[in-house]
Amino acid sequence: MHAMPQLIYSDENLLAVNKPSGWLSIPDRHDAELPSVSKWLEGKGGRIFIVHRIDKDTSGLMLFARNEVAHKYYNGLFQQRNLEKHYFGLVSGVFSEDAGVYDQPIEEHPVIPGKMRVGRKGKAAITHYKVLERFRGYSWVAFQIETGRTHQIRVHLQNVGHSLVCDPIYGSADPVLLSTFKKKFNLSKKEEEERPLLSRLALHASRVALTNLQGESLSVEAPLAKDLESTLKQLRKWGSGSRK
Repeated sequence: MHAMPQLIYSDENLLAVNKPSGWLSIPDRHDAELPSVSKWLEGKGGRIFIVHRIDKDTSGLMLFARNEVAHKYYNGLFQQRNLEKHYFGLVSGVFSEDAGVYDQPIEEHPVIPGKMRVGRKGKAAITHYKVLERFRGYSWVAFQIETGRTHQIRVHLQNVGHSLVCDPIYGSADPVLLSTFKKKFNLSKKEEEERPLLSRLALHASRVALTNLQGESLSVEAPLAKDLESTLKQLRKWGSGSRK
C-alpha cells in the first residue's frame, strides 16, 4: 500500500487531512478497488461530511465537516469563494514571467470524456501563479485559485505550453528521472533500471485560509508529500539553473 492519509487539524466542527496521491476523495464505482479518504476517516470514528474534493493524483489538503451545520457553512465558503486556496506544482519548462494570472474560462472537452479545455463558452476560471524556483527544464510554482473548476490549474498551464509534470491528460506522463539532469549519473549495480524520483501528477494542495464557524481566522497547511520533497531536493542539488 502507498502512503497513508494524515489527520493534520481537528476541532469540534472541522477536520483537515493530508491526502496522498493515488487516493480518491470519496469512493467511486469506476475505481472501486482504490482507497478513499472519506472511508478512511469514517473508519476512524463516525460520520463525516466532505467539504471539497481534490483530484485522485493530486496530493494535499482536504477539509471535512463533523456535523451538518458545519458542512453547510464550510461548503458555502467554497461555493461563494470566501476563502484562499493555495497549491504548489512542479511544471515542465522554465517560465519567463515571475508571476501573473490566468483568466480564461474552462469548459468540458467536446470529444474526450472527463477532459476539460479553455473555451469561450466555459465557466470563469482564475489562477494566480508565482514562480518560486527555476531549474533546468522545470519550474517550482505556487498557485492561488479564485475558482474551483475541474482540473483548473492543469488546463490553464497546458494552455500556455507549461503542463504539470507527470500529467498524462494535459501534458506528458513521463516521470522525473535523476539521469535527465544529473550529469554523471550511474545506476547502482543492484538496479536494472532507474527508479523515477516522481511518477505521479506533480500538484499539491498546500493551504487553505478561511474564517471558521466561530468567526476566527484559520489557516491550515498540508506538508509537502515526500516524493515531491525529495524531487525538489535533487533538483536543487543537481538541476539548478537560474533562480529567483
